[in-house]
Amino acid sequence: MKKYNQGIDLPVGFGLALEEFQAMNYFISLPEKEQQHMVDHAETIQSKEEMLAYVQSIVKSGS
Repeated sequence: MKKYNQGIDLPVGFGLALEEFQAMNYFISLPEKEQQHMVDHAETIQSKEEMLAYVQSIVKSGS
């Protein structure tokens, strides 16, 4: 896990997916409570495909 600005640990796959979709800045701009909710959900994801789909849905909802 990687620690980011507010001290939230990101699952590696989630962090990589955020980078792949160039969504890290968007994620970091969110309130910490919302970030933690996303991280909690990401920790339940079991496959790369699911993780990419989840991050893609985050990017679309934030547009």
